[in-house]
Amino acid sequence: MAALRERFGAVFYVPGNHDLWLRRENGRYMDSLEKLTALLDACSELGVDTGPRTIGDLGIIPLFSWYHKSFDKEKDVNSVRVPSLEMACKDFHACKWPEDLANDDEALALYFDKLNDRNHDAIEEVKKSSKQILTFSHFVPRQELCPEKRMLYYPNLPKVIGSDFLERRLRTIHDNTKDGAACHVFGHTHFCWDSVVDEIRYVQAPLAYPRERKRRMNGGDGWLPFCIYRDGFNPEIYPALWSDYYNKNRREPENTQLAPWVAKYFAKYY
Repeated sequence: MAALRERFGAVFYVPGNHDLWLRRENGRYMDSLEKLTALLDACSELGVDTGPRTIGDLGIIPLFSWYHKSFDKEKDVNSVRVPSLEMACKDFHACKWPEDLANDDEALALYFDKLNDRNHDAIEEVKKSSKQILTFSHFVPRQELCPEKRMLYYPNLPKVIGSDFLERRLRTIHDNTKDGAACHVFGHTHFCWDSVVDEIRYVQAPLAYPRERKRRMNGGDGWLPFCIYRDGFNPEIYPALWSDYYNKNRREPENTQLAPWVAKYFAKYY
């Protein structure tokens, strides 16, 4: 973050799941919430924004969030044996929470959502002083922003990616959706995405893992961050495999027949 802060006029941050892992902390933090506090304190010392701010005509609002299983409302894939969430998702072992918070219900997602209440007055001030607003989160606000389960190598992925509280939160902020004035940037799933849903533009342009960049981005050479705003939001919807697919094809959540590449994967490994 210090390196980024030296190179950019403003840097904004929200925590993701990897940030709160405790696997290499050697007992430095009592739990992941204590590490979160330390991260936010470090941001404050470095001049990294973790709260709302207006730059020019643009209001930028980071939103805290965490996922919950009930975010997934689509039919499960039962034709193959899918590893449990505890086996597939390291968060269940690498994060540590107080006894009243856990990954297996909505309490943790609700806790992180309520962290945004601390910024209520600042958010209202940004809304008044900005012509356009960009909200952003680590996690996913809508299930439609992830491929259907039959398309995924891990069909239970939607249970550990998103928050209904997050979608409701950002909708209360983006009350001006006219003329492309509302945009939300998200991450976590590493699926490139750019689409407009119910008058809000949703964008994911992930840095991703090096192996993913090499596979997706012409070998990774010449990669540059996606410019979302320059004197206004970039009106160009950028090419993205999955959002392009769903712009042309209707979502079929009741269809659980595995996509050919997923069926081949399960036949080989399971």
